Amino acid sequence: MSSAIRTDGLGKVYPPTGRLRRSASEREGWLAPLTGEGRALRASGPIVALEGLDLDIAEGEFFGLLGPNGAGKTTTIGILTTRIRATSGSAIVAGANVATEPQIVRQRIGVVPQRPNPDRALNVIENLCFHAAYFGLPNALANRRAKALLEEFDIGDRAHAKVDDLSGGQQQRLMIARALIHEPQVIFLDEPTVGLDPQARLALWKVLRDLNAQGRTLVMTTHYMEEADQLCDRLAIIDQGKLLAVDTPQGLKEQAPGGTLVELELDGDGRAVAAAAELHPDVSRAGAKGNTVRIYSDRGSAIIPTLIQFAEKSGRTVKDIHLSRPSLETLFIGLTGRKLD
Repeated sequence: MSSAIRTDGLGKVYPPTGRLRRSASEREGWLAPLTGEGRALRASGPIVALEGLDLDIAEGEFFGLLGPNGAGKTTTIGILTTRIRATSGSAIVAGANVATEPQIVRQRIGVVPQRPNPDRALNVIENLCFHAAYFGLPNALANRRAKALLEEFDIGDRAHAKVDDLSGGQQQRLMIARALIHEPQVIFLDEPTVGLDPQARLALWKVLRDLNAQGRTLVMTTHYMEEADQLCDRLAIIDQGKLLAVDTPQGLKEQAPGGTLVELELDGDGRAVAAAAELHPDVSRAGAKGNTVRIYSDRGSAIIPTLIQFAEKSGRTVKDIHLSRPSLETLFIGLTGRKLD
């Protein structure tokens, strides 16, 4: 199967600055900027937003970039959509080089921003037709496509409504319709369900599944574990600008440290408790960060009394206990030592 997107050693370093400034995506944007890491930077030294990213995304794949805010997800999308210039490496999107053939890339992709950014002076269908004009679509063709997309996304009855009269979920559907109006080969979605209520989120999931079922390539950033697990064919876990793992959701879960993750919240530093737990035969892995101790054990909750004893012997009191079965979250914690959120 041929590649829809390929990156080799992709990197982005923002130069040192001592004052607040706009990001490259805001200065160079050809569409309204996406929100995310790099929106505003204050630092005395260079900021490494992305480091040596290698990806190969197949045509027709639903691919997810999973990581916390500031991980490098939005920078990656910015480079792949030509809004941010990479510092190093290369990227091919829909057969075109993002650095040397940006106009071709823009013709072949659709972009759905994290937060809806329609023209509020226009009604719903006018937003689609106006956007289609950027890509040289004749008015009659743009109008036909716009009507068909609005019907497909169940907002056909709102074609002449003001954008502000749409719900958040309806506005996000409008953004997807706008991204599709010129029939792109690849669709990029940056945190598409942020701010939506659960019902609207599930409805948007169906829209995205249907688009992928039509053979479209979708690339989505998210920090929602369940969303990544439910929607994506494959996931790349990114943190602090680095690629940590790539696989199917199930494959990633199988890479998670064995056994149940037991988290203890103590009233003080947990390093002594973690050190004692690591020597126990029923503990496969243990570590501490501040007052939080994380232990992996095949015995699950049966290990808790022993862990409480370790805490008491170390002069600590257990304030809270949480258990998690192997999952994308436990893998992320195992890779980074911290929770996704």
